[in-house]
Amino acid sequence: MIAVVDMPSVRGKLSPQAPLAPLVWFKSGGSADWLFEPKDVQDLSDFLANLDPATPVMPLGLGSNLIVRDGGWRGVVVRLGKAFSFARTQSDKTMLTCGGGTSGILVSSTARDAGIAGLEFLRSIPGTVGGFVRMNGGAYGRETKDVLIACTVVLRDGKVATLPAEALGYSYRHSMLPEGAIVVDATFAGTPGDPAAIQAEMDRIAAAREESQPLRSKTGGSTFKNPDGHKAWALIDAAGCRGLRIGDAQVSEKHCNFLLNLGAATSADIEALGDEVIARVKAHSGVTLEWEIQRVGNAV
Repeated sequence: MIAVVDMPSVRGKLSPQAPLAPLVWFKSGGSADWLFEPKDVQDLSDFLANLDPATPVMPLGLGSNLIVRDGGWRGVVVRLGKAFSFARTQSDKTMLTCGGGTSGILVSSTARDAGIAGLEFLRSIPGTVGGFVRMNGGAYGRETKDVLIACTVVLRDGKVATLPAEALGYSYRHSMLPEGAIVVDATFAGTPGDPAAIQAEMDRIAAAREESQPLRSKTGGSTFKNPDGHKAWALIDAAGCRGLRIGDAQVSEKHCNFLLNLGAATSADIEALGDEVIARVKAHSGVTLEWEIQRVGNAV
């Protein structure tokens, strides 16, 4: 555990030995040595500038696409709170600037109210703007790279920088965002649209998700990346993994690319189930699945 004397002073909230399971969708995993919820961008910048450079730092959004291992996180977890949850139109009425802690639902609904089309797909991604930018989040045929203009980040040394989208080297579910950078805001561009038509598209997306995904379960969202020319769920289904269990961890019967915590699964159970799925798919089809869900921390 990091000693108390090693922590810089903050204006936000800094909590030692903070349980992370309540903050992630799987509801499993250990604690962080420290959980920091900055008051504003300057608070985050000052903290990182004065934090020992050897201390690991991890940003945490809604915790949807994440397995925190049972041994927890040896370092600082940064969680962006209300000060980083906003969506504002710019002078160019087709552009929207959003805080790094803003949910996709707030982004898309603000865009709707402003008559900005093209951001409806963000409604369906269970995460925050910071995660969208880092992972090139996408759904229903669109990705973050299609709408991002630029983002503001606080680098690991505390410096604040603005990065244009073209500097992020986007590919499928990947960016070249600098290691340790925390996204504090992002500007998206859409096109002029009718709010009623935008709402209709958001409703269509929401209904499609409701029909096909286990939305009310303890899950991490989409588990594996789609390999070139394949759908991950179809490969998993063909390998006989639908409903497969290890302890209370289960492959969803509704959507095979979702893993579930049925109640008392540990993070080790969930990760082991994912690894077993990878092995069975490889044996059946010769295709190697890659994790889309981020796995962090230490095993017990």
